[in-house]
Amino acid sequence: MLGLVVAALVFALQAGEYSTPQWLTMRTREKEVRAEVAALTREVDSLARFRKLVETDPVTQERIAREQYGMLRQGEIEFTLVQPEEK
Repeated sequence: MLGLVVAALVFALQAGEYSTPQWLTMRTREKEVRAEVAALTREVDSLARFRKLVETDPVTQERIAREQYGMLRQGEIEFTLVQPEEK
């Protein structure tokens, strides 16, 4: 009788489509994937907001033009600071 109970317990834990260790591994992986999806969703939302700013906000457009393309307003002079070389 004890052997039957032990066999039933082993069957319950290891048999079926997925064993208990496989199920626990899949559950952990599901949590990781859900966290990745949430992070990617936040990144997409952030990029969508930035895209809207780039398309419609003159201040953002000017900042990008200055930072990425080195553009200046009329009458401005560009200064480049160079660190002295160490000897």
